[in-house]
Amino acid sequence: DGYFEHSVVECRYSSKDLQGIEMIDSYYFNKVEDVRFNSTVGKYVGYTEQGVYYAEAWNKGPELAGELGELERFCKGNAAIYYSA
Repeated sequence: DGYFEHSVVECRYSSKDLQGIEMIDSYYFNKVEDVRFNSTVGKYVGYTEQGVYYAEAWNKGPELAGELGELERFCKGNAAIYYSA
């Protein structure tokens, strides 16, 4: 009965100095991960045929710079909240 699409952003903190933060932004379609951005890898990686297509396009476009900006804004910006919990 239709299609299901969602994304999940995860920040992984390994130390308080903010140098070891890893951001993972995963995109799912019908419960299958199609494409993922991993800040440690520094680019999008596709896991399905459609995901490979998206990854190639997004790695060449403004989406890549946007993800790197999110690492700074979202993950590093919320590190104090994470460590206070």
